[in-house]
Amino acid sequence: MTKHGHKTTVSALVGAPVRDASGTLIGRVREFAVQTGHDSALVSGLILKLAGEARKGTESMVPVDALELAESGLRMVAGASMVAAPDDQSHVLLERDLLDQQIIDVHGRKVVRVNDVNLTWEPDPDAESRLSLRIAEVEVGMRGAVRRLLKGLPASTVDSIASRTKASVIPWEFVDLIDRSRRVRLKVGQDRLSQMHPSDIADILEELAPAERQALFESLDEETAAETLEEVEPKLQKSLVQALDSEHVAGIVDEMDPGAAADLLAELPDEKSEAILEEMDPEGRQEVEELLEFSQDSAAGRMTTEYIALPVTSTVADVHAALLEFEGDIELITDIYLTSEEDVVSGLVPIVRILLADAGTPLAELPHGHLVTCKADAAGRKVAELFDKYNLRSLPVLDKDGMMAGVVHAEQVIALLRANL
Repeated sequence: MTKHGHKTTVSALVGAPVRDASGTLIGRVREFAVQTGHDSALVSGLILKLAGEARKGTESMVPVDALELAESGLRMVAGASMVAAPDDQSHVLLERDLLDQQIIDVHGRKVVRVNDVNLTWEPDPDAESRLSLRIAEVEVGMRGAVRRLLKGLPASTVDSIASRTKASVIPWEFVDLIDRSRRVRLKVGQDRLSQMHPSDIADILEELAPAERQALFESLDEETAAETLEEVEPKLQKSLVQALDSEHVAGIVDEMDPGAAADLLAELPDEKSEAILEEMDPEGRQEVEELLEFSQDSAAGRMTTEYIALPVTSTVADVHAALLEFEGDIELITDIYLTSEEDVVSGLVPIVRILLADAGTPLAELPHGHLVTCKADAAGRKVAELFDKYNLRSLPVLDKDGMMAGVVHAEQVIALLRANL
């Protein structure tokens, strides 16, 4: 008696008896084989622990399309036969590779543990008289945990108790099967990752086990990886990049803020740091090498060389053009710096003032912000005091000749204060 659309779970089927067409017990369900490929929601077969003394300890697989749902439970159709249990990398086993594993809930922006898997018996699309067993969703909440805890009790009792617990599930289409390692993680497309804030990705990386953490980080594009790397703790930064080849890391570091890149390379062994610098673009390498000469606990060690400075004779239109050409993190631009003919910083205009002005307006005519500067060797504590005293959004850093060498932004000061907590 076939019941199309009948729902079940992995925890309910593990240990379930499977009989042949005559009703003789063949064995009990031990595993669920899922073949990686175009339809990873399809369970290809049930791996059985065979019954009988002669078969004790041996395993075989019953293809799902060789089964039917009878009053007595799972039964093989007449004329069907078992096959050898898969032992290659082409299959994922749900009990072994998915249950109790950590995956990422993109919508909740957190790491969750798989407690159970919800399955559905459906008609085989190629033959209506046969069954297919499809994965519907993974249980990551208490309901799945309760089901597994009550495993062995009558199904009606388990369902009655589990139904009192709120469901928390992730649709199977968001779960990715990684062939080469048989690991399971959430399928996070690049479009989904790009929509997540780097700090959320960083939080997820910190929660994952090392292998899953590395797999997720390596799946990020270079720009997203760079932004994320700037959000994680130095110890984790070091762990993530040391597992990658120097060329790969160089591509990521090239996308980072030069100051953050210098901080990262300063934490790595000299040999690794030098190998990464060798692979970087010449312009980016020069900026980072210059910053590496400074102490991390100094203004120069905390500054970025990505800022916008224009001649004092510039107009609002010149700022618009500079913003379009700017290759750094545009969200960090809070002020535009004005320089004299001698290339000395002489003032600053808040970006909000510029955005509200007409294109032809000279910057010199706009209200200026209070200009506060510091020397490159100023201690980190002094930098923090200046931000606090003058309520700064950014702080220009001057070299020994009084020329602008870089800018410290508020987020760098926050990072400095957090590091000293």
